[in-house]
Amino acid sequence: MSKPVDPVFPGGGLSVGEVARRSGVAVSTLHFYETKGLIFSLRTNGNQRRYPRGILRRVAVIKVAQRTGIPLASIQAALARLPDGRAPTAEDWAELSRAWRAELDDRIRRLTQLRDQMDDCIGCGCLSMKACPLRNPHDALAAQGAGPRLLEPEVS
Repeated sequence: MSKPVDPVFPGGGLSVGEVARRSGVAVSTLHFYETKGLIFSLRTNGNQRRYPRGILRRVAVIKVAQRTGIPLASIQAALARLPDGRAPTAEDWAELSRAWRAELDDRIRRLTQLRDQMDDCIGCGCLSMKACPLRNPHDALAAQGAGPRLLEPEVS
């Protein structure tokens, strides 16, 4: 007996369970990604989610981007630039990668700076709000009053 043809995905598509199993992502995470507009599914006549096979690559990109610290909003904006109606090509994925390069380079620069500055601060105990380059560069928070405040240096 042959499998009935699904009008949403004539090739069958993937169920949410299949995508979860093959991608290593929990079903609840896939639902979350979908509510955030990172992935999409269509519904069968029986109201079951079906995903195109290309969704596995998209989920893999999301996972890698999250591991590198790229915020979900940036991931969503980048994925929104991928073409609709066809599977992304290698060139499409390369363009997405180039879009994140500057953001990643900046993050690497800031983390390297933080690592190097921490060598001077670990065990110091001074917690000088005026002098500490990690907590209050250039005493920028003095005008906001006494007490501990966090300040991330402005990124130029």
